[in-house]
Amino acid sequence: MRDLAAVLFDMDGTLVETEHYWDVGLEELAVRLGGQLSAEVRPAMTGVSVPVSLQLLYADLGLDPATQDAEGDDRWLQGRVMEMLTAGVSWRPGARDLLAAALAGGVPTALVTTTHRPLASIVVRHLAADLGTAPFAVEVFGDEVPAVKPDPAPYLQAAAALDVDPTRCVVVEDSLAGVTAGLAAGCAVLGVPALQDLPVLPGLTVRPTLAGLGVADLQDLVGAREPVAR
Repeated sequence: MRDLAAVLFDMDGTLVETEHYWDVGLEELAVRLGGQLSAEVRPAMTGVSVPVSLQLLYADLGLDPATQDAEGDDRWLQGRVMEMLTAGVSWRPGARDLLAAALAGGVPTALVTTTHRPLASIVVRHLAADLGTAPFAVEVFGDEVPAVKPDPAPYLQAAAALDVDPTRCVVVEDSLAGVTAGLAAGCAVLGVPALQDLPVLPGLTVRPTLAGLGVADLQDLVGAREPVAR
């Protein structure tokens, strides 16, 4: 049976309750652009990059992307979210205990997020302050990868930085884009859906939250490598 080599965590919606910050930012940006963000399009923005979210926003508002200042809108949105992140973040259910258990058990951990370093680093500082230690051995940010999720590149980069075999890693994700990336990298994936439903896929285990899970459960996922939907 494979031994667990590392746990690779997504950030927004997986470890921390930050998706609502993006909700606020996107809704306010939509108003700035003269419209209103529809409830139907928001889930499609989960786990993808800001440029992709902006294209979805423009389409939702009926705007021609060629006439929009995408770079300016990107800067405004990330600046607005930065204001909210600086004020503080909250853990997702069970996330703190699972991360702390991995650290206590000596299991290497990585943060693998589509969010860019300036924003994600704020969250990392909050988590480190709460845990009293650095939460990750490796941090992979969305502005420092050759391709973003659903491409496997971010998770392959994290595994390489940790010098571990991806097939001995567990990826913890909330979005379909992240799940797709983790599976394509060869990892076992634990899905805890937030804004999106997750399908049953080979190598994916779906749980409603991380509450009650420990390192032994992650070891079981690596050993089994079979889809489980609950």
